[in-house]
Amino acid sequence: MKIKGAKIIIETLLEQGVDTVFGYPGGSVLTIYDELFKYSDKIKHITTCHEQGATHAADGYARATGKTGVVIATSGPGATNLVTGIAAAYLDSTPMVAITGNVPQNLIGRDSFQEVDICGITMPITKHNYIVKDIKKLANVIREAFVIANSGRPGPVLIDVPKDIQIAEAEFENKSKIDEDIVYTNGAKALSTALEIIKSCQRPYIYAGGGVTISNAAEELKAFANIIDAPIGTSMMGLTAVEATNPKFLGMTGMHGTYAANKIMSECDLIVAIGTRFSDRATGNKKEFINGKKVLHIDIDPAEIGKNIPAYVSLVGDVKTVLSNLVQLLNPIKRSDWEERVEQIKNCPDSHLDMDKTRLNPQSVIETVNKYAKDSVIVTDVGQHQMWTAQYYKFPKPRTFITSGGLGAMGFGLGAAIGAAVGTKYKTVLFTSDGSFHMNLNEMATAVSNNLPVVIVVLNNNALGMVRQWQTLFFESRYSCTSLCRQTNYVKLAEAFGMSGQKITQMCELEKAVEESFLHNGPYLIEAVIDSDEKVLPMIPPNGTINDIILKG
Repeated sequence: MKIKGAKIIIETLLEQGVDTVFGYPGGSVLTIYDELFKYSDKIKHITTCHEQGATHAADGYARATGKTGVVIATSGPGATNLVTGIAAAYLDSTPMVAITGNVPQNLIGRDSFQEVDICGITMPITKHNYIVKDIKKLANVIREAFVIANSGRPGPVLIDVPKDIQIAEAEFENKSKIDEDIVYTNGAKALSTALEIIKSCQRPYIYAGGGVTISNAAEELKAFANIIDAPIGTSMMGLTAVEATNPKFLGMTGMHGTYAANKIMSECDLIVAIGTRFSDRATGNKKEFINGKKVLHIDIDPAEIGKNIPAYVSLVGDVKTVLSNLVQLLNPIKRSDWEERVEQIKNCPDSHLDMDKTRLNPQSVIETVNKYAKDSVIVTDVGQHQMWTAQYYKFPKPRTFITSGGLGAMGFGLGAAIGAAVGTKYKTVLFTSDGSFHMNLNEMATAVSNNLPVVIVVLNNNALGMVRQWQTLFFESRYSCTSLCRQTNYVKLAEAFGMSGQKITQMCELEKAVEESFLHNGPYLIEAVIDSDEKVLPMIPPNGTINDIILKG
């Protein structure tokens, strides 16, 4: 039976198991939205306030659930408004399918109203993209897009569908969902070398990244750490790969990582890097970073091997599979001297840098929220609050920390929190700041319209805090354009959107405010006023080493 292209899109989304999409209607996708209306009992559509918010919501939904996020936007500005969200998903390896409308094919290339080459624009930030020019290929293009978005290293795929393709008709036949994984077979020599250096090293260190969570390899990671008797540090994206209470876990490494994680990493003789890309913020001075060390790099993306840090040996493949194989091939190894050294560093004063808990500050706010949040998904924007959350929050299980790591997109948080709340149907917490929150705070309307259980915690220091911190440390306290001096009344603003909220300025107000926010049915905002000069510490300066670490403000 022949059906319209717009209906083919919806039927194929259902075929792929999609039950939720995010987006914003417009002229070039009216036919798609008309079909969405007819299928509203099968696919829930969340209309955001801006297409960027929709893309971040699809991203947050994907990260929280492990499913593919789907976003729909019209042509022209609707499509270009997706770019930041697509780039964030690309750099953090989030599976996403973005569907955009375009002008009819006979108007393409004529500077038509709301015409833009979105495929050309997004080519560097998608795994693949399509412009569909043949109605007969539409269904298979969508199927391919889902396979590509999820196979190997996940990422976003864009499908641009001209208006004439949406209204054209073609035969359609439902097909079963295709799951296609790339299988890598590591050579016997690589595997043998990997086993040899694991057995012969004296001071192994596991550096786990976001690939562990993406691969659902948390249990395999713990088993591997136990069998080789190695401590675990993570990148920021790797947080939640191992629960915070695990005795092997040292915390986050890198520029704002814990002293223990960075110090022990500097003293190891083998780094087993798992599902991580060795970002510049994680390594600092690359030459000193690997001085005296061998690197075993495990990753599903061959392009990451040796890109930033040379690997002595690499194992390419799905992290879960590779770790499982290694565990089966290894006998338990005990390294008592290394264990003793790790404990010594974990318990030294430099590993316990607490803020003054008698006053309202980031640590007290985050730890109080942690008491009430339990298994909630925690989302952040980008800046000091992001690092404080990574440092002080005790994540209990995988997929409970969502943040823009690679792109570092301020304004990411509220959209992502909305997506996570929609996906999990559970209380979600957003830690944000006055700088980041102002970028996309319009999405409060989306949270209210859908009565989503989102708790927004605005750490208000009336400054662009992270940039201010750098200006303090490296620019002789010349605060160029970072003292915001905004007069925003966040509680009244929240109320204007239909949201409840309260402002706190003292420790005695904190516990009650947090308790009330978690008892509240629907979205809730807490504005916590903190000092403009609160700093994220420890800090290793750019291109620095553990010897350059800053422990005091």
